[in-house]
Amino acid sequence: MTNSQRKFDLEERTAIFGENVIIFTKEVIKNEITRPLVSQLIRSGTSIGANYMEADGAESKKDFIHKLGICKKECKETKHWLRMFVTADSNLKDRCTVLWQECQELTLIFSTIINKTKEPKVD
Repeated sequence: MTNSQRKFDLEERTAIFGENVIIFTKEVIKNEITRPLVSQLIRSGTSIGANYMEADGAESKKDFIHKLGICKKECKETKHWLRMFVTADSNLKDRCTVLWQECQELTLIFSTIINKTKEPKVD
């Protein structure tokens, strides 16, 4: 598989993103503020790939769009938790920015797929 093919393989890309979230959270110094943030980020950041896998196995176009909508919502939630990490520890800003940017790209990709998959409205 070439790098350009890998870049657009959403199954792989969302899995790598989840793995990067796990790696990031393992390196965070745990305290009363960061512990709940870690838990929330792990949930939302790793569920993007899981929900994409469900979308990939959708039983209908409607189901596919619905599951991708969940992926998009999880991306937005993940971006929120990354922002909270920067507030909790400004030393994490660079790492959070990289994750946030990838999450933003995934959000845009899911939005594009959803919009292209929806049937045009007939008036």
